[in-house]
Amino acid sequence: MILGMSTSAFTAFHVILSLLGIGSGLVVLAGFLTGKLKSFWNTLFLAATILTSLTGFAFPNAHITPGIVLGILSLIVLAIALLALYAFHLAGGWRRTYAITACIALYFNVFVLVAQLFKHVPFLTALDPTQSGPPFGIAQLLTLGIFIWLTISAAKKFAAAA
Repeated sequence: MILGMSTSAFTAFHVILSLLGIGSGLVVLAGFLTGKLKSFWNTLFLAATILTSLTGFAFPNAHITPGIVLGILSLIVLAIALLALYAFHLAGGWRRTYAITACIALYFNVFVLVAQLFKHVPFLTALDPTQSGPPFGIAQLLTLGIFIWLTISAAKKFAAAA
C-alpha cells in the first residue's frame, strides 16, 4: 500500500500524472514556439509534472535509484521555473529562463517515457531487453537532440515575444 492505495493503483495514478504532464507540456512547448504562454495548459503542466516527481518518491526503494535522482533534478528545475513565472513574472531574462526550465522538465518526463516504452512495449523490449544496447541509446540520443533543438528554438521565440 502506498498512500492508502494498492501499488498498482498508485502506479496507475503516477503514470496518468506523467502522461498529463507530457501532453500538456507539449502544448506549452508549442506555445513557446509561437511566443505565447498558454495559461491553462501551463498550470496543468506544472502541477502534473511536480506531482509526477513527488509521487515518484513514494515508491518503495531500498536505495537511491536513477529515478529518484531524476525526480530531484526535475524538482530543482521546476523550482527555478516557478520562480521565473510567479516571483519574477517572466520579466527580462526570466522569460527565457522559464522556457528553458519548462523544456528541461518536459524532457525529463519524455526521457522516462522512452525508458518505460522499452521496458513495457514487447517490440521495444525485444530490441533491447536490458536498456543498455544501441537501440535504447539511439532512441534516448535522438530524444535528447530533438529536445535540445526545441528548447533553443522555444527559448529564442518565447523571449523575443516579450
